[in-house]
Amino acid sequence: MSNIRITKQFSFETGHALYGYDGKCKNVHGHSYKLSVTVFGKPITDTNNVKFGMVIDFGDLKKIVKEEIVNVFDHATVFNKNTPHVELAKELKDRDHNVLLVNYQPTSEMMVIDFAQKIKKRLPNHIALHSLKLQETDTSFAEWYASDNI
Repeated sequence: MSNIRITKQFSFETGHALYGYDGKCKNVHGHSYKLSVTVFGKPITDTNNVKFGMVIDFGDLKKIVKEEIVNVFDHATVFNKNTPHVELAKELKDRDHNVLLVNYQPTSEMMVIDFAQKIKKRLPNHIALHSLKLQETDTSFAEWYASDNI
């Protein structure tokens, strides 16, 4: 049976600021992110399996990505916890804002690496993460490919 790639797309709104950056992105701002998640595997051949013919049920993939990424990052503001932005984060949290403190500079590049690690941990053993594309704007995106990270 052939390996097949399937892709599911997601969108979420997230704010961030890049501490120490020399451009406009040092300021708190937000993006309408689009995330494409591509996995691969062989379609299920057991005719008694309710998922017969599927690599993975799109609903199962959706559940994983929503729980690990979308529900966490949507309408949150992300800061690198190893910067003075923790003071701003505390102020926002005290005002009941959804703030995420991460161990990295919250660029699209670093976020897509984080997302890949989180998604890979949740996939069934017979399914592999092929790639992620995190689109920050209509013309700017970061991509992660398993083949680049062997």
